[in-house]
Amino acid sequence: MDTNKIKKGLGRGLSSLIGETKTEININKLSISDLVSNKFQPRKFFDEDNLQDLTNSIKERGIIQPIIVRKSSDNNSKYEIIAGERRWLAAQKAGLHEVPVVITEADDLKSLEFAIVENVQRKDLNPIEEAESYKKLIDDFSYDQEKVSKFIGKSRSHIANFLRLLSLPREVLNFIKSNELTVGHAKILVGLENAVFVAKKIIEKKLSVRQAENLVKIFKTRKFFLKKPKDINLQSLENSIREKIGLNVLIKNKKNNSGSLVFEYKDLDQLNKIIEIVKSNY
Repeated sequence: MDTNKIKKGLGRGLSSLIGETKTEININKLSISDLVSNKFQPRKFFDEDNLQDLTNSIKERGIIQPIIVRKSSDNNSKYEIIAGERRWLAAQKAGLHEVPVVITEADDLKSLEFAIVENVQRKDLNPIEEAESYKKLIDDFSYDQEKVSKFIGKSRSHIANFLRLLSLPREVLNFIKSNELTVGHAKILVGLENAVFVAKKIIEKKLSVRQAENLVKIFKTRKFFLKKPKDINLQSLENSIREKIGLNVLIKNKKNNSGSLVFEYKDLDQLNKIIEIVKSNY
C-alpha cells in the first residue's frame, strides 16, 4: 500500500502527525470489540441523524477511511481509537464485525493532538468542545496560546476568544452546545453579571448578533446589569411583614445599610390601616 495515498486520505493535519510517529503503514483489520473509545476524545456529542447517515453509507460502501488506533495503555489486548470514533460507532450500528485500522505508536499528547486535529478540521466540534480541547492542551500539556494557534492553524485571537467562552455560566455554555446561541452571541455575554438572563432574552426574542449587541447596550445604559438579586433575608422579612399586616411592603437596603421601607396601599382604608399600625407602636 502506498504511504502517500494513506496520508492523503487522512488530511494534511493528520498526515503531518502520522509522519511524526512510528506508524505501521499497512492497513490492518481489527474486530470492533478490540477497539475502545479515546479517553482524550474532545467530542462529547454525536448528532444522531448524521451518525445514521454514516451508518447507511457504511452499509452500502463499507469504511473507506481507516480508523487510527494505538495500543491501549489500560488494556494490552485492546486498541484505543485516536481518530475515527464516529466511524467506529456507525460500524457497530451497521452490524460490521471488523473495521480497517492504521496502528500508530502515540503518547497521550499525540493522541489528543490527533483527536483535536481531526475534529477541528472537519468542524465536528461544537464551540465549547473546541474551547475545552484548547484548554486541555494548555493545562495538561504546557501549551501556550501561541503554540495552540500554530498547531491548530488558527489565529491566536481565535484561540483566545474561544477560551474566554469557558468563563460563561454553565447554563449559557449549554445554550451554545445545543446551538440555541451562536459564538457571536456568546462573545457578547462574556464578562456580564447577568449573562444567563440576557442569553434567555436573546433566545426568546430570536435576536441576531447585532440586535443582541443593541440589547446589551440598552441594559448597560439603564444599569440593569448592576441590579443584583435581593438578599434572601430581606425577602424573608418582606414576606413576614406582608403576611402579618396583609399589605405589600418593599425594603430597599443600600451598601451603607441605610435605605427605605415602603408600604403599598390601594385605597384610603389601607392607608388608615398603615397609620394605625405606626401609631400603635409610638
